[in-house]
Amino acid sequence: MLISVSEFFGHFHVVLVHLPIGILLLACVFQWLERKPEFSSLHVATNIAFFAGMICAIFSAITGYLLSQSGDYDESLVNTHQWFGISVACVSIVMYYLHKRSSSLKMQTAFSILLFLLIIITGHLGGSLTHGSDYLTKSLSQSPDSSNVQRKAIPNVQEAIAYSDIIQPLLQTKCYSCHGKNKQKGKLRMDDSLRLMKGGKDGVVIIAGKAEKSEMIKRLSLPRGDDDHMPPKEKPQLSEQEIALIHWWIASGASFNKKVKELDQPDEIKPALLALQKVEEKKITVPDIPATPVARADEEAIKKLKEIGAVVDPVAQNTNYLSANFVIVANFRDKEMQLLLPLKEQLVELKLGNTLITDSALQIISQLKNLLHLQLDHTKITDKGLANLRSLQDLRYLNLVGTAVTAQGVMQLKSLKNLQSIYLYQTAVKKSDWSALKKAFPKTSIDSGGYTVPLFPTDTIEVKPPKTIKQ
Repeated sequence: MLISVSEFFGHFHVVLVHLPIGILLLACVFQWLERKPEFSSLHVATNIAFFAGMICAIFSAITGYLLSQSGDYDESLVNTHQWFGISVACVSIVMYYLHKRSSSLKMQTAFSILLFLLIIITGHLGGSLTHGSDYLTKSLSQSPDSSNVQRKAIPNVQEAIAYSDIIQPLLQTKCYSCHGKNKQKGKLRMDDSLRLMKGGKDGVVIIAGKAEKSEMIKRLSLPRGDDDHMPPKEKPQLSEQEIALIHWWIASGASFNKKVKELDQPDEIKPALLALQKVEEKKITVPDIPATPVARADEEAIKKLKEIGAVVDPVAQNTNYLSANFVIVANFRDKEMQLLLPLKEQLVELKLGNTLITDSALQIISQLKNLLHLQLDHTKITDKGLANLRSLQDLRYLNLVGTAVTAQGVMQLKSLKNLQSIYLYQTAVKKSDWSALKKAFPKTSIDSGGYTVPLFPTDTIEVKPPKTIKQ
């Protein structure tokens, strides 16, 4: 009970600490000004300011000491801040009596300068405790709208280390401010793997293999208005997808060194993992967009696509042509394809890889006459559906990786004279068919793979520059 009362009064430090900073700094300025005859009338106000500042400094030091007993902050930095705070309180007492008794001006000036410097240093240390030691300079090293740590690109998510490449960046951006090097609320430190697994004053927060029983997941899943919800409601929040990734990592054993491909990947987590991957693809050569301009897209149609999780963006500035990406849309099926029709004039890039579409979807795609870039990798399409693509006479790029298409089905597209690249590895195309395909598509780069592909059924692929088959 004594500890809880101590913490209760310690929390008043946050309220009180700003008073001595403002009042004592003002008192110092008054003391310097009153030396001039025209400001001599400030003497009484200066004395009052030093007295009020002294009282606030004393109470700030006391409440600060009580707050430090919670163990929520870095001990070394807390001790330094604490002793500077006590120094401010002591010097303010001396300054008050020196000024009240009209002591030597030189002595008053010396102590007021000392007090001024102590306040600045103490305030800086307090800011470091609350916001991190780089709180003054981090705005200079980040773009104005950058609140998150830059996540390094993941070319192949299956080869990424699950913790250091995926989970740690999430904790770093949303959790370290309260559970990092400088501050450890609840005595929980998350920037060190051993301390993270050790937990805080209320016990462990991660139970490897048991996500639902882990305190971290329980806190993340609480309503935002709940006092125990983490992160606190006034802090940047984790998205549902980010929470799902943390849940998956804990449920998979909370390993700190295993790669993604070594962990079980339920269907519901695959879209979230794929969304992290930065695929290197061959760029469409000019022209990137059709020369003929189109009208502005239907905003309501774009809104409906975004509501299901699709990413719809202009392909370039000052154009109405659009790109639609469904890589993170869970359970996207043929029935949702109708949502694309209002945008059939504007769509030039369509990414449907790893969705649940079948041949029926290609009947809708056939109506997107301006389409240049089409990704159908790892879907359930077959040769029967490919016939629908013959209407896409401007198509430049086609990704059929990981589908059941055969050489016979691909041959149906030889009328597409503008086709520059076809990706066909991990398909039903036989080795003996490559020569015939090259003859049918003399101006098209056909990627047959030609390199080792990991034999994991859930793997995604880092697409490398295509190798042209020599005639």
